[in-house]
Amino acid sequence: MQAVVLVGGEGTRLRPLTYAIPKPMAPLLGRPFIGWIIERLRAAGVDEVILSCCYLPEAIEAHFGDGSEHGVRLHYAFEEEPLGTAGAVKNAADKLTGTFYVCNGDILTGVDLVGLRDAHRAHAAIATIHTRRVEDPSQFGVVETNEDGKICRFIEKPKPNETTACDINAGTYVLEPEALDAIPSDQRVSIERETFPRLIAETDRVYAVSTRDYWIDVGRPQTYMQAHRDILDGTFERPLGREIRKKVWSSDGSAASADVSATGPIYLGNDVEIEQGAKIEPYSVLYDGCRIGRDATISASILWPNCRVGCGASVRDAILGLDVAVDPGATVHPGSVVGRGERIGA
Repeated sequence: MQAVVLVGGEGTRLRPLTYAIPKPMAPLLGRPFIGWIIERLRAAGVDEVILSCCYLPEAIEAHFGDGSEHGVRLHYAFEEEPLGTAGAVKNAADKLTGTFYVCNGDILTGVDLVGLRDAHRAHAAIATIHTRRVEDPSQFGVVETNEDGKICRFIEKPKPNETTACDINAGTYVLEPEALDAIPSDQRVSIERETFPRLIAETDRVYAVSTRDYWIDVGRPQTYMQAHRDILDGTFERPLGREIRKKVWSSDGSAASADVSATGPIYLGNDVEIEQGAKIEPYSVLYDGCRIGRDATISASILWPNCRVGCGASVRDAILGLDVAVDPGATVHPGSVVGRGERIGA
């Protein structure tokens, strides 16, 4: 079984973090974000994954290589210019040989991929879309279906009173190779706005499978932080590493010093150093190589690798990108998102 994962976006909603690395490589509790997607695909029987790349693809390829260390065969389909969600799939067409999954590279979901594939085959569908009910569907693609799950209409970001449907396109699909015929080559094409409506009109074989599984779009700072919280809480799987104290996980298994206040849930990466008197409060994540000074406070914040927080400094409800330095006595306020290499003065 094959899958195409769409990882070509520039991650503009996560800037300035994504000036340094592509969004799919953003760390998420033990592996890059798309590592969670690849692992779920592997567990569902997918043995070959095509990553459709455009923005900073070398970072993705350098980490994942041929996929052998991750239990799959990995291939790369590179776009010189962004081709849209359908154009990116079409760009991988020469590598596809049968029924395949398509996954948006910024969605973390617990959907039963095997069940989705089984429903697709039972309907003899050309395309099957995972959908999920939400209270406010106005920012999503809404899917209208009949009682058998056949899709009647696909409405992207509906206006008020345009539809009563609340099931949204959740960004995971099963497609037949013939669906690719509906996508023109070498053009920017949207699978949501163009391909699915065309397949609905021309084939009458597009179905939806609605579930209440865990689902989140991690493409914004708030939802990226929420994904961390959900994993730390056990809502979606659990962090990778060893639990060294109650709800305190360590990637390398190193125990935190007894004179450090650490209240879980917390995640510590490799080679993290925390000095005496520091306070690490719930929902804090310190990635590899972070250094926290004496009497500093980290609360509900995500620190990417190699951040330095000086003595007595405070970081609350913030995200610090790669190599950020927070001077002694400085305060990083809630809602802050700090880009690579920046320095926060006292």
